[in-house]
Amino acid sequence: MKLHHDAITDRNVITGYTNDQVQINQVVYRENLVVMPGQIETGWTTGEVSSLTDTAVARLAALGVEIVLIGTGARQRFPAPAVLRPLIEAGIGFEIMDLPAACRTYNILMGENRSVAAALIFDPA
Repeated sequence: MKLHHDAITDRNVITGYTNDQVQINQVVYRENLVVMPGQIETGWTTGEVSSLTDTAVARLAALGVEIVLIGTGARQRFPAPAVLRPLIEAGIGFEIMDLPAACRTYNILMGENRSVAAALIFDPA
């Protein structure tokens, strides 16, 4: 089997990550953000997972994507179920995972041309 490198130049690819930052197309971000193949939205929420609000999640539901990945820092932490209601009511699939898993999964789904958003919440400093 021959493997070929597929260079993606017109979409947002997560090119690196730690618990307190991500690199998207080699640009470093250190604040909570939402990344989609064609758009990056900073400032969608502040604080950590425990302070996530249904208003912030409603912003995710309004993005028009099929799947939302919520990366919750170094470890998987679940928001209160009521906070996720906007995604459920909109019929949008979502997964809660640690930040590294969300970054890897985003890249895979984005590479398959899926309609995906990764909402990344960093651990507090």
